[in-house]
Parts: sequence; structure tokens; C-alpha cells
Amino acid sequence: MTASRLHKGRSLILPGLATLVALAILIGLGTWQLQRKAWKEDLIAQIETRAYGEPGAILPEADWPTWRADQDEFRKVRVTGTFLHEFETPVYGLARGERQGAPIQGYYLMTPLKLANGAVVMINRGFVPTDLRDPASRPESQPRGEVTITGLVRAPEARNSFTPNNDPARDQWFTRDPLALAAAHKLERVAPFLIDADASPNPGGWPRGGQTPLTLPNNHLQYVITWYGIALTLIGVFTAFAWRRLTEPDPDELK
Repeated sequence: MTASRLHKGRSLILPGLATLVALAILIGLGTWQLQRKAWKEDLIAQIETRAYGEPGAILPEADWPTWRADQDEFRKVRVTGTFLHEFETPVYGLARGERQGAPIQGYYLMTPLKLANGAVVMINRGFVPTDLRDPASRPESQPRGEVTITGLVRAPEARNSFTPNNDPARDQWFTRDPLALAAAHKLERVAPFLIDADASPNPGGWPRGGQTPLTLPNNHLQYVITWYGIALTLIGVFTAFAWRRLTEPDPDELK
């Protein structure tokens, strides 16, 4: 190998390392989207299998300690009990607006439902706008006596890096977590899941149930193609760059 060729090869080390780092990132993103695609398809299959048809019973209390979201979430159920309205908890969230689907701010009302056997299931009764947070502003919204609720089993809402911490002392909640709510209200025998109530009208029109999104976008294949496509393009660009660098004539040879 001539000194000129050796120098040209060395000049490709830094660009080559930068290309490898970028390539690893792009392939990682594409692989992550493949995993997300599989997760999303499984979630859509769960919804299509469980969320429609006749409602069933909730999992018996004896099986609550081993409850798993992947086996039970989105199942349509019906449950009867008595609301403990004194423990109603507004959890901040967004809901689709009536006009053009624009999101509106407000609260999801989490209310314990006491079953005939004394156990408790948290019910997400639905959404109210900010100005209806106080129960006094909607006195008809808290039915007394035995009620029957139809809805979907849901896993506790997970907190992400953008979600503020719950502050039970100030009654400020940002995640629908039944066990955290139970601890704050000192309730026992509480189910590890919650039930999102369906769109059956409530007295006075509020809260509005049926807020569970059942149609989920699945664009992950497009993202996979995009990231892997950029990775292939990067390989092509670097190959062309390296070939040109190695085969271009040395200025001394042109003299």
C-alpha cells in the first residue's frame, strides 16, 4: 500500500466512526418501532376480542392478587354496588371536545363502588369540564342506592416523565391509580384494576362516560421503513464517499 493510499484510508476513520454511531442509532430506532408495532397489534387484538359483545362479571376478589392486565384489560364487564361518593376523586385529564374533536381540559371522576360482599372497585365514571369539578355544581350527578355499571376493565394509569406527581394532601391527582386512591382514602379490599364506565347517560348529563379510546392508530410500519430506509441511505452515502476518497487521483500524480 502506498503512503498516499494509507493516508486516504486513515482519513476515513473519523467519518467511518461517525457513520457507525449514526447507523447504530437509526437501526435501534427502527428495531424499537418494530417492537412497538408488535405491541400495538397485540393491544388492538385485545380490544377487538374483549371490548365488544355482552358484558361479563369482573374477576373474583380471590383472584385479585394475581390479576394481570395482559389477560383482562379491555374486557367488557358489568358490576353492581353502591357508590361511595364521599370518596369521589377528580383526576386531571383531557377529553375530546364536541367541536371538531379539539381536546378540552377537565377531570375524570374516580369513585369507589362498594360491592355486596364489601369489596371495592374503582369506577372511572367519566369526564367533567373544569368548572364542574366541585360536586356542588352538579348535584344530580351522584346517584344514591344500588347502581349497575357497564364498562371496560382498565389497568392503573402509568405515570410518565411529563406527568406531575399526585398530591393527595391537596387532592390533586394526575393518574388513575386505584390502589393509590385507596391508600389515600384508607379503603381496604380494593381491586387492582379500575372500570371505565360506558357512555350510558348520568343524571344531569355529567360525568360523561365512554371515554376509552378503542380505535388506535398504528403507523409503526411507516416509522420502521423510514428509519431503516435512512440507515440504508447512510450506508450508500458513506460507501460513495469512501470510494471517491480512495480512488481519486493523488495531486502529486497529476503533475
